[in-house]
Amino acid sequence: MKSFADKVRDVVRKIPEGKTMTYKQVAAKAGNAKAARAVGAVMRTNYLEDVPCHRVVRSDGGLGNYNRGGTERKREILRREGAIA
Repeated sequence: MKSFADKVRDVVRKIPEGKTMTYKQVAAKAGNAKAARAVGAVMRTNYLEDVPCHRVVRSDGGLGNYNRGGTERKREILRREGAIA
């Protein structure tokens, strides 16, 4: 049986370029709609190249943190992918 963290990574792998999902949406798709903070913890410790953690954003419109270069780097990547203007 897969762990919640594995389910989160599976959901995030499927977010297409140019799209984003909120931590809450990822949590719901992974099986626990109340675990948005846990999704953040999984993304914070993600260093797998095939898990595009930069595509997970906050429900309030904020970008959240990015462990591979900070919020500005995350904004730059999402802009390049066409996910934000």
